[in-house]
Amino acid sequence: MDPGKVEREFFDEHIYPRLGASREDVRLGPTHGADFGVVDVGESVVAMATDPVFVLRELGVERAAWFAVHIVVSDAALSGIPPSHLSIDLNLPPSTSVDYFGALWEVFHREAEKLGIAITTGHTGTYAGCAWPTVGAATTLAVGDPADLVVPTGAEPGDRLVCTKGPAIETTGILSVLYGDALDLPDETVEAGKARFEEASPVRDALTAAAAGPVTAMHDATERGVDNALHELAHAADVELAAERERFPIAPGVEAVCAAFDVNPWVSSSEGTVLMTVRPEGVEDVLDALAAEGIRAAEVGEVREGSGVTMDGRDLSKPTSDPLWNAYEHGKEAYGVQTGWKAEQSLDE
Repeated sequence: MDPGKVEREFFDEHIYPRLGASREDVRLGPTHGADFGVVDVGESVVAMATDPVFVLRELGVERAAWFAVHIVVSDAALSGIPPSHLSIDLNLPPSTSVDYFGALWEVFHREAEKLGIAITTGHTGTYAGCAWPTVGAATTLAVGDPADLVVPTGAEPGDRLVCTKGPAIETTGILSVLYGDALDLPDETVEAGKARFEEASPVRDALTAAAAGPVTAMHDATERGVDNALHELAHAADVELAAERERFPIAPGVEAVCAAFDVNPWVSSSEGTVLMTVRPEGVEDVLDALAAEGIRAAEVGEVREGSGVTMDGRDLSKPTSDPLWNAYEHGKEAYGVQTGWKAEQSLDE
């Protein structure tokens, strides 16, 4: 199997036909292109999503833990319902120190508290064979009113396509934080790139938009970036998405930092970016609400009858790889790590 999330063909052949018992309370089950599932519980719905606990230690414990928390709660937030409960399984390398775990867990607690999320159960242990950065998994629940639920299958022809923040937010932020000071770029460009890391969470985007107007579907642009997210959103709802490249927002620092690593920003990881479909009458309200929160966003296209994605009137190829982690490895070899990680190593091993 190739690294990363499995392709649709693998999902359709190996996973989708084998989903355990059929239950009437499952409103939305596993669907390629969907970020979460939904079950009915009494008068409420529960959106749930599971993701790896990904702790990139080179970012420093504060940034790494913040990023890890927001990764695991982001998919449930794309339901439009605020995440409410969190279960975390941590499978740590045996060399992990109590001090490092304590620093990590303090950030997990603090961020969950800020987001109104209760950590309700989990598992913590050290085991041979476990290694950073993927050290477990977590499941997030978002419990709320069915009327507030936004499902990834809900896009319909005539809806408008909106994008927040733009491409390569995660890629630019990580590469700038780790290696930016070594790049031959103006200081202001590097600082702009580092600021993108602080935007690498889609939680505020999703909840703000859903509360503001008639959002019909949402998807975040993680592995393989904006272009892949467009394909997954189109597939989930069985519609065509027609977009125009020049209408997408582009954040400061993105183009220069991506160019420095020879990364195509449109197919590179962009945790923090949300693609959403909105009823035409609600687009202005959604954009105004996002702007009031300081979140860049733009209407970039529309939903049509059909399937697939077109960009500027031409079929858009589905990305087959993500350049972020090759760039990360290249940066480590070429520049070393530029953060305070070495000073924090004493906390760990």
